[in-house]
Amino acid sequence: MSIRDLATRLGPTLTPDPRRVIIKLFVPGEDAALTRSRAAALIDRITLLDEDQTTEMLQETLRRFGNRHHDLETTFAHHHDLVRHRVPRDVDLSLPARLLVGAYFSHEYAVEGAAVCNPSMVPHPDQSGLRPGQLRVAISLRQIGEGHLSSIGFATALLGPGSELAIGDRSGTLSVGRRNRIRHRRDLLAAGLSDDARDNEVTAAVLRSLPERFDDNDFEYAIARLPGDLLTRTSTQPTLEEMRRATHSDYAVAFPADLPLHRRVLWPSTTAESNGMEDARFVRIADRDGAPSYRATYTAYDGRHIRSHLIASDDLRHFAITPMRGPAAVNKGMALFPRPVGGRTLALCRSDGETIGLTALDRHNSWQPPTPLHSPRQDWELIQVGNCGSPIETGAGWLVLTHGVGPMRDYSIGALLLDLYEPHRVIAELPGTLLTADDSEREGYVPNVVYSCGGLLHDDAVWLPYGASDTWIGFARVPLGTLINAMRPLR
Repeated sequence: MSIRDLATRLGPTLTPDPRRVIIKLFVPGEDAALTRSRAAALIDRITLLDEDQTTEMLQETLRRFGNRHHDLETTFAHHHDLVRHRVPRDVDLSLPARLLVGAYFSHEYAVEGAAVCNPSMVPHPDQSGLRPGQLRVAISLRQIGEGHLSSIGFATALLGPGSELAIGDRSGTLSVGRRNRIRHRRDLLAAGLSDDARDNEVTAAVLRSLPERFDDNDFEYAIARLPGDLLTRTSTQPTLEEMRRATHSDYAVAFPADLPLHRRVLWPSTTAESNGMEDARFVRIADRDGAPSYRATYTAYDGRHIRSHLIASDDLRHFAITPMRGPAAVNKGMALFPRPVGGRTLALCRSDGETIGLTALDRHNSWQPPTPLHSPRQDWELIQVGNCGSPIETGAGWLVLTHGVGPMRDYSIGALLLDLYEPHRVIAELPGTLLTADDSEREGYVPNVVYSCGGLLHDDAVWLPYGASDTWIGFARVPLGTLINAMRPLR
């Protein structure tokens, strides 16, 4: 058997479903080259309708779209509230008129209208009702819609017994959840300001006034207490805006308990991720008390800059999102180890854009400059290498699934083995590729790509979800012993 045949494809696939839609705010005119809102004129036209017309139009809209979204009237009311400053002061809109305004300032967005790709896979929080040899898994998805805007979605599947795989139902209305207030951490704000070279008297004064955990009101109060002499400095306002931006990058999202995982969508909510949340790498970790929880890194993209952000969740229903700080967090592809090693919190990274590195979190919550682990060497990875998700702990060492880019920007998947106690040491590597795009996987949104953001070990086999040409998702499996035995020891 050749190296390229080690992983066996499993048949079931996940394909993009254009019926999976959310509702977004729509402001006519703001998508033009020269931005000019037409909101006031639209609202004026709606106010000229009589009450019967208004009610009839609203009911028709609810009839057509009500079964595609949860609690549509509440969304319409919210969107009305976002633009009600355009309603003339002397106009008192009825409830149907307010909801109709909200309807005209709404539109559907197909979260995976273009593609679904780059999955990671972790054990699901619910393992009830399974047969022997089965594992229920949660699969994170990179969903790509109009304008190449990425969000994070989910699917479920059953692995086993043996090589069986069954993908769960994906039907039903979607929700972006409810955004909640979060208490920010002063140390993380300080680390971010250090990254951005914003260490000056203004930042020092604000940080000194803040408690270790603070909310938005605490932050504004600390700014209000700044001495007048500091407020008049030319650098003060840009510094305060940067501090606000950094603080507002922290947020939390919660979903109803009765909403299945596959109907939850993590949607871009801050300026830092306004052009997409890309390539989430989920891993289940064990806390100090032994209770399992979940972490994920993802790439936040604002249209110009990329940055690694962190998702924390105990149940995949409540999510806390924070930027990651430090030299190792300035590029794509960070992936957390599932547990501390030697008392250190570790992650894989690719801060130089082409080399897999190992980084550690310091006491200031800053990810330190990485130690290089593996640089491009083989023909299929000469452009760059990176991880395909978090390391998988095995008796032989930390198994790292890798991706490499070769000629014609052809993406393949390989593997490394790190020492279990000294993970800065690469002890073995696969001499060829584990998976390369076959003829059925070469065509798509981005041709010639197989790419994963994380697999897992179940029943002595590595299960690997992977994106095919940034269009759809396939699954592969390889016995762990077969993979380890095929690897070449390194001195």
